[in-house]
Amino acid sequence: MLLPLLARCTTNRKDSAVPPPTVSQVLDRHTGRLMSLPGVVGTAEGECSGQPCILVLVERLTPALRQAIPPELEGIAVEIRETGRIEKRSEL
Repeated sequence: MLLPLLARCTTNRKDSAVPPPTVSQVLDRHTGRLMSLPGVVGTAEGECSGQPCILVLVERLTPALRQAIPPELEGIAVEIRETGRIEKRSEL
C-alpha cells in the first residue's frame, strides 16, 4: 500500500538546492573523451558571449569534428576553436 506513495517520492525531480556543476567539474568529466577525438589538441575553460564555457581546441575544424563535439555539455556551452598544431615548447 505504501509502495505507490514511495514511488512518487523517487521521481527524477531536479532539486533546486543542489548547485549546478562548475565548468571545471564538467570539463574534468569530459576532457578524456574530447581529447580522444582525432584532431582535438586541447580543452580549456573560457568565456563565450560573456558566459563561462568550455573551449575545445582543434588543429583544423572539420565537418566530422563539428558533428562529434556537442554544442553543450551538462548545460554548459561548448565552443570549438581552430588553433592549428600545438607543440610542447622546449625548456630554455
